[in-house]
Amino acid sequence: MTRALQSRRVPARRREAPTLKKPSPVAGGSRAADVAPYALRSEAELRAIAEEVLAHAKSIGANDCAVDVDEGDGLTVNVRKGRIETIEQNRDKGVGVTVFVGDGDDVRRGNASTSDFTSAALRAAVEAAYHIARFTAIDAAAALPEDRWYAREPRELDLFHPWNIEADAAAEIARRAEAAARDPSPLIRNSDGGNVSLPRGRFVAANSRGFVGGHAHSYHSIAVAPIASRPRDGMQRDEWYVSRRDWKDLPSPESVGRYAAERTLARLGARKIDTCTVPVLFEAPLAAGLVGAYVAAASGRSLYRSSSFLIGKLGERVFADHIDVVDDPFVVKGMASGWFDEDGVATKKRTVVEAGVLTGWFLGTYSARKLGLEPTGNGGGAHNLSFTSRLTKPGDDFATMLKKMGTGLVVTELMGQGVNPITGDYSRGASGFWVENGVVAHPVEEVTIAGNLVDMFSRIVAVGADVLTSGSRATGSILIESMTVAGS
Repeated sequence: MTRALQSRRVPARRREAPTLKKPSPVAGGSRAADVAPYALRSEAELRAIAEEVLAHAKSIGANDCAVDVDEGDGLTVNVRKGRIETIEQNRDKGVGVTVFVGDGDDVRRGNASTSDFTSAALRAAVEAAYHIARFTAIDAAAALPEDRWYAREPRELDLFHPWNIEADAAAEIARRAEAAARDPSPLIRNSDGGNVSLPRGRFVAANSRGFVGGHAHSYHSIAVAPIASRPRDGMQRDEWYVSRRDWKDLPSPESVGRYAAERTLARLGARKIDTCTVPVLFEAPLAAGLVGAYVAAASGRSLYRSSSFLIGKLGERVFADHIDVVDDPFVVKGMASGWFDEDGVATKKRTVVEAGVLTGWFLGTYSARKLGLEPTGNGGGAHNLSFTSRLTKPGDDFATMLKKMGTGLVVTELMGQGVNPITGDYSRGASGFWVENGVVAHPVEEVTIAGNLVDMFSRIVAVGADVLTSGSRATGSILIESMTVAGS
């Protein structure tokens, strides 16, 4: 049920969180805020479509069937230098069908989809999936979840807050963000533009074992990317991006723009540094990427394919002994919240790392069966992960983290995909700031940071109280005791 999961979850953008200080939390409204919501089909209507699919699958001889039905719409407006560049309005819908033929250890499955909700198109999709299943290889792990694993008790997680504004109002918000990014300094002469995006939708997932679930969802964002230049320093670009389920929780567009400008101006005068081995502080957005590397290694697909550096480490200490990680699908308005996963399996709040010890994997139904384990309700990925340290104090903001580091490198941008999931070897291009005695000395660019994730995780010295959420992960800045920094 991949489409259903994608409609429910929100992907993380690269720069979701600040480094030095957050934009002021002032909700950005608009003059069109009271317009009625776009007319999506009701949950009952989507359930009726799902029931029609399941009934037809049974009538042609399928042993089992799973279906997801979703519909959504959205508006995205991009402005540059105060002028509208693009307006994108979309209306999407789709039905994904998985048909199972055979039972026990003799199971085959086939998939098909359609964007046409007519009865004829639904029947055609079911029959296509059925015929595909008849000619695929046997795969006992591909069957539907066992009945005892299904989610049966819906939860209201407050995930739908439509921001019903027209294109002109959205463009004005993007202009306000971009203007605020250009105002602070004459050195900001250009911009990659401002952006406002507000998709929303509704989905239903169901199968022939009696499971059915679904909900409406919304997602709203403001982004801006100013460009600064100075004759002796060349050009520098940075960006700022914020996203929320509820548009009323967004910071003001002006605060988004001002922070984007602050980040961009701070990069002017960047230079290389000599190769060294020093402490490295990952600001919160990039720290979320480190957490993502751990999640990928602890996920079922990597484990059953033997492509994870964490294989065999369940029950062992893989992080510093002050680190805890909690997977919580029940966060109200959470970007990765849900009471069931893409297989219909019940989700639950779990501690997956406790005092540095790896205590749980992220398993969907298929990967769990391949490993001879039970699913964890993570078909489709982790939920709202919180990465915390037992040593963190309320006053451990970003400035305090700089003092904890003393002298070293703050990383604010990473380039490349230099992570080996099998060995944990880590090497990526980076830029950021050189820090001396807890104070930023100058910006840095064109360096490479290198290490191994096993060592990096075990050498985490501190996690900041500057906690920010990027997609499904919430963490403060992460300080690692030492890494190799390759410079000039």
